[in-house]
Amino acid sequence: MITKNQYRTHTCGELSEAQIGQKTRVAGWVENIRDHGGIQFIDLRDQYGVVQVVIREEKLLAGVNRECVVTVAGPVLKRDEDTVNPKIATGAIEVEAESLEILGKSVSGLPFEVPSSTETKEEIRLKYRYLDLRNKKVHDNIVFRSKVITFLRQKMNELGFLEIQTPILTASSPEGARDYLIPSRKHHGKFYALPQAPQQFKQLLMVSGFDRYFQIAPCFRDEDARADRSPGEFYQLDFEMAFATQEDVLSVAEEVLSETFKTFSDKTVSETPFPRIPFAEAMLKYGTDKPDLRNPLVIIDLSDLFVTSDFKPFQGKCVRAINVPGCASQPKSFFENMLSFATSIGMKGLGYVKVEEDMSYKGPIDKFLTGEQRAEIAKRAGLAPGSVLYFIADSKLDAPKLAGQIRTELGRRLDLLEKDAFRMCFITDFPMFELDEETGKAAFTHNPFSMPQGGLDALLHKDPLEINAYQYDIVCNGVELSSGAVRNHDLDVMRKAFEIAGYTEEDLIGKFSALYNAFQYGAPPHAGMAPGVDRMVMLLKDEENIREVIAFPMNSNAQDLLMGSPCEVTEQQLREVHIKIR
Repeated sequence: MITKNQYRTHTCGELSEAQIGQKTRVAGWVENIRDHGGIQFIDLRDQYGVVQVVIREEKLLAGVNRECVVTVAGPVLKRDEDTVNPKIATGAIEVEAESLEILGKSVSGLPFEVPSSTETKEEIRLKYRYLDLRNKKVHDNIVFRSKVITFLRQKMNELGFLEIQTPILTASSPEGARDYLIPSRKHHGKFYALPQAPQQFKQLLMVSGFDRYFQIAPCFRDEDARADRSPGEFYQLDFEMAFATQEDVLSVAEEVLSETFKTFSDKTVSETPFPRIPFAEAMLKYGTDKPDLRNPLVIIDLSDLFVTSDFKPFQGKCVRAINVPGCASQPKSFFENMLSFATSIGMKGLGYVKVEEDMSYKGPIDKFLTGEQRAEIAKRAGLAPGSVLYFIADSKLDAPKLAGQIRTELGRRLDLLEKDAFRMCFITDFPMFELDEETGKAAFTHNPFSMPQGGLDALLHKDPLEINAYQYDIVCNGVELSSGAVRNHDLDVMRKAFEIAGYTEEDLIGKFSALYNAFQYGAPPHAGMAPGVDRMVMLLKDEENIREVIAFPMNSNAQDLLMGSPCEVTEQQLREVHIKIR
């Protein structure tokens, strides 16, 4: 609902045949000017739509350029039948200009055409982002994002969560990425940090007696950009629950995400409950902890069949295989291209066999298989005539990942992915620890605040590499939307977990003093997660680059070309915060 004032009585998009004959005033940007032999037309655009304005007196257009801002007053007319434009909502009417006033001038030369700005180089688009955002598609993405965030807030309120803001200036702590540091003027030689996430604050809120917290939280990490990751900052639906189990959190997440994706998309959305897939199973069947379940291909393990094989490339290796039904009919070039892809990701080759009508095998690997191996492979893989079975053999660490990449590439090249669907799942039971490649010692796999499965007893008596955490991710179409965990709220468990990861109690107190101290005063069991808002909107809008759904993004080199950031500052500013550039 807009306010009627001296600039407009209607928006450009709301005029219709119901207003024919009425006087109106509209305001917006001049998208186009057309001269039809003595009569001029302008397409006037605002956030709500476009309306055609007829100019019969040429003097009204004095000083008017494309993208200048004007207000126009005059009657609404019905268009002639042969001039109706069915492509726009106001295509059956037009406004005849009796008066036109320029409200905001525009230079005559534009850096790009606004209606086709998405075809311009990204660096230019981001430098003139205010023009780029006038493009309908780009503009609609930001309007859409606003609606999604409003829906998320309403849904969290319905579920009894309180929206609480947490600090932006905080202390540096080791949470997995580089901090953005801010020097203190008042405290010489000391620094604030922008929060990588509200992790410690939301846990402290649980200790403070709040039962359910959420916020649309900004997170700041000095990371390199990717198509699905913006450098600098991103936003997440951050939430935490006291007296909650892992299943409580997953139930909230799937309800919120399911309803959001169903509300804002016509695609098929996974029904709840979403599949819960343990990490080990995901790595075996899909070769990744971010599986795209639209791809029907599944990886199987054949390692035990080749422990003593005469075929040296498989002998004693981790051997994974992928059955691709109907693939045997593909041309020779298909198999050659798959081999080229395999070598490009570091594989030495890509063995395969084709299954003939009589269930015999044909291919470069067949001669190395025994009859017993053939029978067992057929049974495990569910082979049928016309299938191709691909083999991936490598180390225990690399084979699963390589098999996952081959699975993804096969799905892409063969166009196997389910169309118009959002397929979601939870990945659960992540390892608590992993070996640090540099030190060879145990290190936290993910969030150091996760509760180990089995608690203190597991930490005291089990091999650290065999301990799983109550930690989980939510994945949609191969994109990680969120990670989360049941938190470690017990100081005895926390001390031991950090000790295994190479931290002393002094380290724990020094780096996480607020949590360490707070947990001495009665901490409830608590758990949470934080789905990424930017990635949600990116998926819903079917955009390949996350910057398309952010109003003022940095470029891939972590630069804000619009504002000129990062920038140099004056010597006086540096002196005030006790900084000297080396």
